[in-house]
This record gives sequence, C-alpha cells and structure tokens, in this order.
Amino acid sequence: MDSLARVLLPLPVVLPLFGAGLTLALARRPNAQRAISVTVLSVVVAAAVTLLVLTDSGRGTYSVDVGGWPPLLGIPLVADRLSTLMLVVSSVVTLAVLLYSLAQGIADGEEGAPVSIYHPTYLVLSAGVSNAFLSGDLFNLYVGFEVLLAASYILLTLGGTKARVRAGTTYVVVSLLSSLVFLTAIALVYMATGTVNMAELALRLPQVDPDVQLVLHLLLLVGFGIKAAVFPLSAWLPDSYPTAPAPVTAVFAGLLTKVGVYAVIRTETLLFPGVGGVNRLLLWVSLATMVVGILGAVAQSDVKRLLSFTLVSHIGYMVFGVALGSAAGLSGAVFYVAHHITVQTTLFLVTGLVERHSGSTNLDHLGSLAKRAPLLAVLFFVPALNLAGIPPFSGFLGKLALLQAGVDAGTWEAHVLVAGGVVVSLLTLYAIAKVWNRAFWQEPPAPGDLPEGAADRAGTGGATGRSGGTALEERTSVPRGMVAPTAALVAVGAAITVVAGPLFGVSDRAADDLLERTPYTSTVLHERVPEVPR
Repeated sequence: MDSLARVLLPLPVVLPLFGAGLTLALARRPNAQRAISVTVLSVVVAAAVTLLVLTDSGRGTYSVDVGGWPPLLGIPLVADRLSTLMLVVSSVVTLAVLLYSLAQGIADGEEGAPVSIYHPTYLVLSAGVSNAFLSGDLFNLYVGFEVLLAASYILLTLGGTKARVRAGTTYVVVSLLSSLVFLTAIALVYMATGTVNMAELALRLPQVDPDVQLVLHLLLLVGFGIKAAVFPLSAWLPDSYPTAPAPVTAVFAGLLTKVGVYAVIRTETLLFPGVGGVNRLLLWVSLATMVVGILGAVAQSDVKRLLSFTLVSHIGYMVFGVALGSAAGLSGAVFYVAHHITVQTTLFLVTGLVERHSGSTNLDHLGSLAKRAPLLAVLFFVPALNLAGIPPFSGFLGKLALLQAGVDAGTWEAHVLVAGGVVVSLLTLYAIAKVWNRAFWQEPPAPGDLPEGAADRAGTGGATGRSGGTALEERTSVPRGMVAPTAALVAVGAAITVVAGPLFGVSDRAADDLLERTPYTSTVLHERVPEVPR
C-alpha cells in the first residue's frame, strides 16, 4: 500500500498541470479540450478516493518528497485523512462543475466564452487546490494558493464585462494583500526557525520565544482569514462572486474559501496547538462571522448575493469547531467542511439554472418557478433544506456535532457560541424560506409593477415566444447536460446524510490524527521523532 500511495500522491497535482498544457496546445480543437479535461479530472477523482481508502484503512499518513530529494530539502506532499477527504470532495465538485460548464458552453455555442483559455485555466485551478491540500511545506502551500488564485483571476473575469472586471479588480487587490501577509509570515517563520517544512516546524516552534510565536501565529491567521473570508476580513466576497459565470461562482463558493479554512485547521493543530488566548479570539471571530454573514443574507433580494452571505456565515461554524480545539470540535469542523463544499456548490449551480430559465436571480423578478419548472424546485429544495440544517440532512448533523462539542467544552464563551449557532441556523432557514416562497411559489409581478427596464432585464419574451403577461416567462429551456451534474451533486449531498456515520468515523479519526501530530511529523521526516506535545 505504501508504494501505491506514493505513486498516487502527486497525481492530483501533476495530472491537471499536464492536462492544462495539452488543452492549451489544442486551443483550436475544443472537442479534444473537453475530452482531456473530463478524463484528467475523472482520474483525479479516482486517485483521491483511493488515497482516502489507503489513509483511512492503512497507517493514516503517507508522504512523498517531490523529485526524490531528502527530507527538509525537497517539497513534501502529504496525504492524511484530512487532506484526502478534502481532496475527494473537491475533486468530485470540480468534475461536476466542469460537466455543467461544458453543457452550458455547448448550449450557448461557446458565445462569450474563450474556451481555449477556460480549459487550461480550470485545470490549473484544480492543480492549485490539490497542491494546497497535499502540501507539507508552508512555502509550497503559498505556491498552491497563488496557482489557484492566478487561475481564479482569469475565470472571474471571463467575458470581460464591466461588472466582472470591477469585481475581479477587488478580488485581485484583496488576494494580493492576503498573499503579501502570508509571504511575510513565511519569511519571518524561516528567520525564527530556519525551516518552512511543517513537520519540522512542529518540533522547532515550541523553542521559539512565545512573543515571536504569537506574532507568527497572528500573521498566518490574518493571511488565511482573508482567504477563508472570516469577519472582519470577508467584505470582499459578496461583491466578487455573484458577477462571475454560474460555474465559476459555484466552484469558487464551494472550494476557494475552504482552502483557507483547511490552512487554518492545519496550522492551528500542527504548528500552534492549544494556544488559549488565540483560541478564545477565534471563538469570537467565528461568532461575528456567523452573525454578520447571516444578517447580510437576510437583507438581500438577489439569490446569488444571498447565498454569498450565507457562505460567509457558515465559515463561522467551521472556525467555531477549530477554535474549540477538542477532538469533537475538530471532527465536527471537518465533517461540516465536506458537507458545505457540496451543498454550497450545488445551490450556486441551481441558481445558474434559475437564471438561465428566467433571465434573473433577483427575487423581485422571479415567481411561480415551482409551477413553471418543478424540476428546478426540487433541485433547489433539497440542498436548501440541507444548508438550513433541517433534520435529517447532513447540515443538521454537522451543526449538531459542533453544538454538542461546544456544550462539552463547558466554558461560557462556548455556550454563547452554541446559542449564537442556533440563532444563525434559524436565520438561515428564514433566508432560504424567503427564496423558496418568493422565487418558487409567489406569483411573479406584472411588467408594470417592475422598475423601468426591469421587465426587459428579466426576459419577458423568450423561448416561448410570448410577450406581456407576467414579468417572467421561460426565457429558454435548460439543457439536460446542465441539469444532470446539478442533480448528481444534489444526490451526493443527500448521500452524505446516508453515509454520515462512516463519514463521521473518518472525521473522528482525522481529528485524532490532527491532535496527535507525532505520526504526521514522523512520516514526513522519515524518522522516529520524539512525541510532539499536544
């Protein structure tokens, strides 16, 4: 199993980069590009699933030094239960979104979409995400972030509209700021310890002056906090994501912030475990993130912006589990990340279908979709209940695990967070119910009731050939190729509920690995090291 794991470990990074080069060389052959992209990401899914099985049933952690360099000189790629679980979920989501985007491109005749750029960029994004999850080196983690961010700049501005360029500019500025903070932290870490290998840092950081440790710790948290969109570093997200094409928004919402959350989990457990003052700070940050995010969502009348604010809010639940620092809290956070990647991506894909069907995602322009498009209603209803945390869905199970971990912590701060989590969950249900009522059941407004020009933007005519009547008529039929991957992700989200027991088993074991730390350091350094204090 060791040899198989070492063969598979680099594939999620290397294969997409190789595929990106091929698709770029075949820029004039879109069919070949599509075939290569789908094949590459399908192989990545298979490799990720195999790695998860190997890590969970084998010895838990596998490491490969890229290029055959010795430990501490080469770049280690590390697969443990946490990284491989994130890899499986992210690769499944990335493949589903690719299939969705291919169907959308074919239906649109590739109008306004530079396909020769899209495929290599999308594969580079996949490689960057995989590299970030598998990296055992702080600087290589930085490289993974920069690779996926560089690709995301291009995807965000596809089409070159004024709104997308403006949103892309904001995104670029914020991302560069977070990268600058992260790079500064890496430089200071190297100055203080002489290494950026995370396993070696786990051994050397306890020997560093506590005040210096605190500075390094806070710098890394700020850099990752911007990327994860935690309050007060989250204002950029609701303005950046909704302007992008539906597939791009979906993959951004599902993955990019979770890479930041993953980095927080990894550094908090491996490099700075059990730092009481910072953990208490993270508790209050998580509460503020939950509350501010959901209040922003409740105030929105556009579905994309509403979902963007719920995305911010639910990052708070994940940070809550990390801040507790217990095995139960970490397990709940890991489970919730896996759940949320799937559900949030699904909801943005469904929103893209709604926009295609009705010409708008503004609740003031929508109505009666349950009657006119019952399949879209079902596709929205299931993940929406999941996001809101309605029993027996995985969103409820994840929140319950986190709230139980908060109760078990026994501190008054944790109890405040538990109460806040319950209130935020109810407000999430309210926000989702508002969308469900206004978009799917409420009668749409007549053209005369809309602001001037709104009826045109909403698409009064369309494929049905009708004009007049209600404000929204069916603009165009939704291609089955877009519906199929969306339905598949809805099924995956429901399946997480069905297999919640085994999945919690994986997250429990991942949490134990994170707290133990010694197996990780011993595997990466290829030697027996003294037990790392927890």
